[in-house]
Amino acid sequence: MKNPILFIFAAILFSTTMNAQLKPIKYTEGSQTLNGLFIKSAKKSANNPGILLLPAWLGIDNASKGIAEDLAKLGYNVFIADIYGEGNYPKNTGEAGKQAGYYKTNFEAYQKRIDIALHELVKLGANKDNIVAIGYCFGGTGVLEAARGHLNLKGVASFHGGLGKDAARKTEPITTKVLICHGADDPFVPKEEIASFQQEMRDAKADWQMIYYANSVHSFTNPEAGNDNSKGAAYNAVAAKRSFEHLQLFLNEVLKK
Repeated sequence: MKNPILFIFAAILFSTTMNAQLKPIKYTEGSQTLNGLFIKSAKKSANNPGILLLPAWLGIDNASKGIAEDLAKLGYNVFIADIYGEGNYPKNTGEAGKQAGYYKTNFEAYQKRIDIALHELVKLGANKDNIVAIGYCFGGTGVLEAARGHLNLKGVASFHGGLGKDAARKTEPITTKVLICHGADDPFVPKEEIASFQQEMRDAKADWQMIYYANSVHSFTNPEAGNDNSKGAAYNAVAAKRSFEHLQLFLNEVLKK
């Protein structure tokens, strides 16, 4: 007879490994097919906290997958959204710029695509009233649009994302809590944009915080961004670690686990 203790241990290990895997999820908006990734929390919780992750402008990448896996280990159900959809995935930064530019200009289309992904996360088991959206670069812009669009989120966290909106747009109250993690030397976000954003948050009576990371430029959380700050986008291990710790503090504050 096999050792029952070893058998039980193997079963637990297998179950944990299975739960820690990113699973492809096909969903739709109208006739557009979308391909997201879902990873179930490694911990059971009656509150089923969820995190909607919006990736950078090239779409779902290794960086977003790694972050999703780390968050699942901490007890969150994570869904990585597909913003572009089948047939529209950029092959290079030039194409990514055009695709991202479309959604930045057509913010209502961006908000709708985010909302579709949010509903998919709920279908996958997350508590609809216990979800935070986080985003990186283009995705960081997206989570702010989610807050502006009054999506059902407890909070949003933007990492090295664009902050601006068209000055002609009306500023409305924002009830979603907002965390901004920003590279202090990011050349792609002008000082004027930062000032306008901060004024928007004040006018919107938002509960917001903005944290700057020294010696950090754009994409500071992405290990594949290189380490040359002079290029404007580069990985900074210290800033990446600190910002992830700040994210955990934020999640602990706004979500029930």
